[in-house]
Amino acid sequence: MDVLIVGAGAMGTWFGDAVDSEVTFADVDPAAAVAAADAVGGEAASLEDEGTYDVVCIAVPLSHADEAIAAHASRAGEAMVDVSGAMTDPLAAMARHAPDLERASLHPLFAPERAPGSIAVVRENAGPTTVAVLEALEDRGNDLVETTPEEHDEAMETVQSATHAAVLAFALAAEDVPEGFETPIYEELRGIASRVTAGTPRVYADIQETFDGAEAVADAAGALADADHDEFEALYAEAARKLHEEGDHE
Repeated sequence: MDVLIVGAGAMGTWFGDAVDSEVTFADVDPAAAVAAADAVGGEAASLEDEGTYDVVCIAVPLSHADEAIAAHASRAGEAMVDVSGAMTDPLAAMARHAPDLERASLHPLFAPERAPGSIAVVRENAGPTTVAVLEALEDRGNDLVETTPEEHDEAMETVQSATHAAVLAFALAAEDVPEGFETPIYEELRGIASRVTAGTPRVYADIQETFDGAEAVADAAGALADADHDEFEALYAEAARKLHEEGDHE
């Protein structure tokens, strides 16, 4: 099975390494395609090439996924997949531009350097080629989480958009504190903020643009800031109830 990966960033490189196939990378930055190919033992090609492949994987930023699907669907012989991070719009684009192909949307729920991990999966028009791709990912130690486009994208409003907004808001609001004043909660949150802010700003901006969630965080923070003593206790109790009741049902 040969695979064309459109997008030679961290996620495209991860996919090329994990899929256990003959892989070719194409990217708007030809040097990035060459680097990804060198990293996984693949090949590099121009975005303008017209050769066909068993599988075309779209691994571009969220904001460019639909146009990349439209541009490269004709190069897929058997299946088209994406690892862009959203599902509803990419799957709709694949259905429009590759209606007769096997299709799947994959969202690795981890940074590539932390692989393996859980991968959210939606299959459409499933067949042996997408099965082979997914089996290769499982063989690398990943756990596949079957879902629907709607369930996935709604979950990402909390898992990504709201979470990132809350962490970045803390990072923006926090002031330096004297050494020795750290509490365990502060240290943990500062550590998470350090991890988040070591990423790529464009990736986080794409997530906020795609998924709702930040406004809910802003509303909650505003409610806490405006609350009097009794109102704050009530909000605290509501937060505790939500988290601990959810934990009881897991």
